[in-house]
Amino acid sequence: MPAIAIIGASANREKFSNKCVRLYKSLGWVVFPVNPKDSEIEGLKCYNSISEIPSQADRVSIYLPPHVTISIIPELLQAGVKSVILNPGAESDELVKGLRDNGINPKLACSIRMEGRSPEDIR
Repeated sequence: MPAIAIIGASANREKFSNKCVRLYKSLGWVVFPVNPKDSEIEGLKCYNSISEIPSQADRVSIYLPPHVTISIIPELLQAGVKSVILNPGAESDELVKGLRDNGINPKLACSIRMEGRSPEDIR
């Protein structure tokens, strides 16, 4: 089964990061929610950082403000992340440059829409 790490996952079911957790879980993916503020999201163990997840994720989706993501670039590198999805609102020119300068390929997209779904349809 493919695995996805959702950095910035939220327990708030109205937030897109929570909808992303629910969508990928319903599609049969192994889902690793990452947020140091929660211990569990949607019945899944929540990890404090990407370095704590037990295996390599096939996909990394980020729902954090750009200035926070810039600060975790070393952690992404240490975890062997080669590509990230920056969901709407998570991107900035400075962040894209910082990721590329460190060999991480940023994709500006909505993780939910990548699966042919609309965030509004996930209830």
